Amino acid sequence: MDISEQTFLILSALADQPRHGYAVVTEVDEMTGGRIRLRAGTLYGALDRLVTQGLIAPDHDEVEKGRLRRFYRLTEAGAEALRAESRRMASAVRLAEERLNKRAARNAPNLGTVG
Repeated sequence: MDISEQTFLILSALADQPRHGYAVVTEVDEMTGGRIRLRAGTLYGALDRLVTQGLIAPDHDEVEKGRLRRFYRLTEAGAEALRAESRRMASAVRLAEERLNKRAARNAPNLGTVG
């Protein structure tokens, strides 16, 4: 299953513990150094889709400052999807690094010869 970067980040945010929506937004912001900022509408649509797909599930509800917060947790299917995508990405990174190393070796100046 190919997953989008947004889905990867949401699943990653839920990998270690259940979180409510705003906590997911905060976690994704921290994980990406502010590069990805999920909007509420986008997030809740994604959470609903991930619940439907069985990758996450509602965990519990809490009232915080008079507001009901629904916490979500990663399911086993979600953990497996996250693992698979992590492996795929790691493999792609290794391949890119190998190719960059070959390029660097090919383009390195030959300092050992005397003209």
